[in-house]
Amino acid sequence: MDQTNQAFDAAISGCIEGDRLSQKRVYELMYGKMLAVCLRYTKNHDQAKDILQDGFIKVFNSVGKFTHEGSFEGWVRRIMVHTAIDHFRRSKHAYLLLGEDHAMEEFEGLPEEEPEPEDLMGLRPADIINAMQKVSPVYRTVLNLFIFEGMTHVQVAENLGISVGTSKSNLAKAKAKLRRILQQAHPHLS
Repeated sequence: MDQTNQAFDAAISGCIEGDRLSQKRVYELMYGKMLAVCLRYTKNHDQAKDILQDGFIKVFNSVGKFTHEGSFEGWVRRIMVHTAIDHFRRSKHAYLLLGEDHAMEEFEGLPEEEPEPEDLMGLRPADIINAMQKVSPVYRTVLNLFIFEGMTHVQVAENLGISVGTSKSNLAKAKAKLRRILQQAHPHLS
């Protein structure tokens, strides 16, 4: 085990013991990656930082439950995602999730995930994140959970309290909206 991993493991152990300096160290080491996760679920940095702060409070309050079965980063990431979902549910935009309830039959035969155009591959991640922040909170949340978190439509529906049909509809609309935003910002994609 190299020195960096040993120092990180020591910081995790310190967090379990409630050591504030260890908490600060873990926060500093994970801040950038976790802020990027939170930014995918929000419209701006201030909201992302609110989610990040709430998420780290949850991390430090429950760090004793970390089982070391997977990576610590993955464990923290899951907490951040669930904190973002909780934030979304509490937000004033949550009512939008209830507006589109579709029967499952409308979506039978549709692929779980449609292939993405090859020409989008040349975009920088920052371009895509900026475009995602312009998509409505409802669509952005479903898109993140399905694509980035690898959830199925059933899991998205359960997490957000919506129907599977609504999840599929919101994902399709999110992809279409994201594609339009990217094509407007990068005309060579059209």
